Amino acid sequence: MRLHEYQAKQVFADAGVPTPASQLAETVDEAVDAAEDIGYPVAIKAQVHVGGRGKAGGIKLVESKEEAREAADAILGMDLKGYHVSKVLVEEAVDFVNELYVGVTMDRGEGKPVAMVSTKGGVNIEEVAEEDPDAIAREHIDPAFGMHPYQARKVVYEAGVDRDVANDVASVLTTLYQLWDDRDGSDVEVNPLMITSDDEVIAADAVMNIDDDALFRQPELAEMSEEAAEGDELEQKADEYGFDYVRLSGNVGIIGNGAGLVMTTLDLVDYYGGEPANFLDVGGGAKADRIANALDMVFSDDNVDSVVFNIFGGITRGDEVAQGINQALEQFDEIPKPVTVRLAGTNAEEGMEILNEDLVTVEYTLEDAVQRAVEYAKEVQA
Repeated sequence: MRLHEYQAKQVFADAGVPTPASQLAETVDEAVDAAEDIGYPVAIKAQVHVGGRGKAGGIKLVESKEEAREAADAILGMDLKGYHVSKVLVEEAVDFVNELYVGVTMDRGEGKPVAMVSTKGGVNIEEVAEEDPDAIAREHIDPAFGMHPYQARKVVYEAGVDRDVANDVASVLTTLYQLWDDRDGSDVEVNPLMITSDDEVIAADAVMNIDDDALFRQPELAEMSEEAAEGDELEQKADEYGFDYVRLSGNVGIIGNGAGLVMTTLDLVDYYGGEPANFLDVGGGAKADRIANALDMVFSDDNVDSVVFNIFGGITRGDEVAQGINQALEQFDEIPKPVTVRLAGTNAEEGMEILNEDLVTVEYTLEDAVQRAVEYAKEVQA
């Protein structure tokens, strides 16, 4: 479960992490009133689960009532990378002299949580990791003992953080690790952690993702779950259908059964010149109604121009999948997006015979199916 920025900041502030004064607003008038209460300048920030909000027009710095009204009117209701903006966070602007990145996540290769610090804050940390990996200092934590104070100081100093604020940054990092551990986090980060001219350390952003399977022991965060997905039709559908669904930036929709199979399909879409629109794993043993629900989800994504179905039958039977695909597509007078299907494994041949080829394109290899789906997506864009 992904918390919105305003929710994560509430959790961070309750734990002692310094955050700017802020108020949530759902209307233009509420946003203007909040800006007046906080005092200018303020930042008006779209509350949606996407990165790069600033570049996409979802964050605006304003210095007057007129500018606040204009910015709130522009952001509320906008479509931001496929997400409808229904809330904004009106936040005190921070006069900073430096921006850092601090975060805690799981390093699955090492089988341990890892704390990370970089002096290249305020930009996409994935880009930093790819272009300048040495700019990120890392420290693995033994979960049996937690983060020792010396480890927090060590990774902060290794990152090159100024000594005048190093202890405060280490304190924030220690708190983030404690939140990650106590709240069953998968990712907890601040980007940017701003440093002011007075050497104050302030969390200007907040990211907190929670392990869905642990929500039963996090009742406070579970209450935020419905609100976190509010305004995002796809996340609501994913919760309703019980899918693992991740929205990406491309236009080739992907459905598969098994995380490894879906990841392979993602890689092949990229290899053949396409851009994946999503990660959707329907799981093993998927019945016809679950397959129909998966298609409903992908068809609901406005970014998707073409769909590729990659099913390998182990527990899942090819004939069940084929029935689900037919069942879903026969509801439409006109198929909203071209669908390419590849079936293999248990009852795959029977499934191929069942598939209605007036509704789908059938390919017998994964490579051919992906190439066909990429071609369809490019034709829509042409």
